[in-house]
Amino acid sequence: MKNGEYIMKKKYKKKVSVTFMKLTPFQWKVLKAVQKIPLGETRTYRWVAEQIGSPGAVRAVGTALRKNPFPLIIPCHRVVKSDGELGKYAGRDDGRKKALLEMERRITEGFKSDVNMSQSHKVTGSHEEDFL
Repeated sequence: MKNGEYIMKKKYKKKVSVTFMKLTPFQWKVLKAVQKIPLGETRTYRWVAEQIGSPGAVRAVGTALRKNPFPLIIPCHRVVKSDGELGKYAGRDDGRKKALLEMERRITEGFKSDVNMSQSHKVTGSHEEDFL
C-alpha cells in the first residue's frame, strides 16, 4: 500500500465513523426511505415523511437530508417540494440538484430507448436464417 493510500484510508475512515455516530434513528429512517426512490424520479419531502411513519415531520425530513453524509450514494437530490420546486441540495441552492436530476433523466431515457430498439430488432421466424 502506498503512503498516500494509507493516509486517505485513515483520514476518511475516521470521518465516516464520526459522521455515522452523529446520525439519529430518525435521520437513518429518512436516508433509508430516500434510497428507494428510483433513478430519474423524484418524490416530495411529504412522501418521505409518510414513508417513515411521521407524516407531520416534513421540515425535519429536509433537515435530515441536509446532514446526508453520502449525497451521491443516498440520492437526497431526488426529494423535491410539494409544489414541484426543487428546493436545496446539501443546504445550497446552486443548481447542482437540477443538474443531477437532468442527468439522471437523460440516463433513464437512454435506457428506455435502448430497450425499445432491442425489442424492435428481435430476430424471429423465417428471417432468423438471414442472421446466421
